[in-house]
Amino acid sequence: MSKQTIATSNAPAAIGTYSQAVRAGNTVYISGQIGLDPASMEMAEGFEAQTVRVFDNLKAVAEASGGSLADAVKLTIYLTDLANFAKVNEVMARYFDQPYPARAAVGVKELPKGAVVEADAILVID
Repeated sequence: MSKQTIATSNAPAAIGTYSQAVRAGNTVYISGQIGLDPASMEMAEGFEAQTVRVFDNLKAVAEASGGSLADAVKLTIYLTDLANFAKVNEVMARYFDQPYPARAAVGVKELPKGAVVEADAILVID
């Protein structure tokens, strides 16, 4: 099976030895996105703004892969404070309709660049 890397200027450029996403067949693996603005590469201010930026970044990479967030089958959310989980649900509802993708939420000590939330996704595009 061949694999194709996905890149878009509508999401933050990869900072390191990884791709924004990789497509293998009809499956797209989107790397973790934090609340960086793709134009300025500056972190959004506050938890909600970072969360919105995370989902905007995931959406941009999904679209660059030829799909959309509606194709998401699995998300993993990383939080530095699990008390913010309800706010993640609130923001996520703006981006996803039922049936929702499978999801895991993981509490972590810290994230790159001082982020408070990160998410990655797996899409299946027909």
